[in-house]
Amino acid sequence: MRIFFLVFILGYIGGNVYIFIRALQMLSGVSLPLRILLSVFFWLAAFSLVIALLTRHIEIPVSLSKTMFCVGSVWLVFTLYMILSLLLTDVVRLFVPTMKYGFCYALSFTCCLLLYGYYNYLHPQIKNINIPIDKPIEGEGVKIVAVSDLHLGNGTGKAMLKRYVDMINAQTPDLILIGGDLIDNSLIPLYHENMAEELAELKAPMGIYMVPGNHEYISGIDECVRFLKTTPIKLLRDSVVTLPNGMQIIGRDDRSNRSRHSLPELLKRTDNSKPTVVLDHQPYNLKKTDSLGIDLQFSGHTHHGQVWPISWLTDRLYEQSHGYRKWNKSHIYVSSGLSLWGPPFRIGTNSDMAVLYLSNIMPTFASDNH
Repeated sequence: MRIFFLVFILGYIGGNVYIFIRALQMLSGVSLPLRILLSVFFWLAAFSLVIALLTRHIEIPVSLSKTMFCVGSVWLVFTLYMILSLLLTDVVRLFVPTMKYGFCYALSFTCCLLLYGYYNYLHPQIKNINIPIDKPIEGEGVKIVAVSDLHLGNGTGKAMLKRYVDMINAQTPDLILIGGDLIDNSLIPLYHENMAEELAELKAPMGIYMVPGNHEYISGIDECVRFLKTTPIKLLRDSVVTLPNGMQIIGRDDRSNRSRHSLPELLKRTDNSKPTVVLDHQPYNLKKTDSLGIDLQFSGHTHHGQVWPISWLTDRLYEQSHGYRKWNKSHIYVSSGLSLWGPPFRIGTNSDMAVLYLSNIMPTFASDNH
């Protein structure tokens, strides 16, 4: 992990140096004071995310912290696509030496792509999945709204949270499941905007259950536990809940806790004749889940990479990087995240909310199974 992080930082700095040099070439006719001013803004933008993350637990003005985080996270994706665009213009210029203004073409394309990515991020997909199981469920079944990776904080504020709460409640769920990373990097923005007030508007007669993600640990797991106690959300950490209809929810602690219980250990607390749902933030060891006969697992964490070509990487890192899949015995849904971490863009991926219908008989309504 440290090697990966080091390679990423060196690549990020090198990429910005490349963009900066190309920008200076484009601005060769501009006065020196203006070039110096633009250079200062350039490098402040390039490193503002690093500054925001390093100061996330420090009591600085929230507006300043939010601005640094937003500018820096946007710059992260801007850097990626600006490098790719500039490299493309460099290749084209090898064959068309007379081509000018390659930097302007690359900048225009990158900005248009980011606008599309922002629009796509603002319009999450709702995935309706019918899940028939052969274990008895009292009544006609259960309608579950399952979401993950809201990353509440400087990136996803109270206004966006209200939109998500309205989306969830509009589905009139029996049960709400949250697959971790509800909180981003710090509790300070959540307290400042009183986001607990908005979370209190979530409605589900069978309850609202959540497991921690790695970002709850980054934010401080003990502080997150205290915050969640002020909301209707019940946090499960290596614990089992049996609902009135007989359905069992196994909530696993995140892999950040290296001493968390194994899934076989947790299954000893359940009744194998009743439906079992596993909440586990990170979708690892899915073959093991399937071999144990779990009826449904809901996970998140991957974001499906958020933007292309990072999505290619997550497709190779995980057995199932996003969406729904019926394994041999288990139904598994890996959410791309209702929101996202950092850059507010979805390029080549989609934010999603899963509406899962668990029943003993396949419903007659349409499904979005893929």
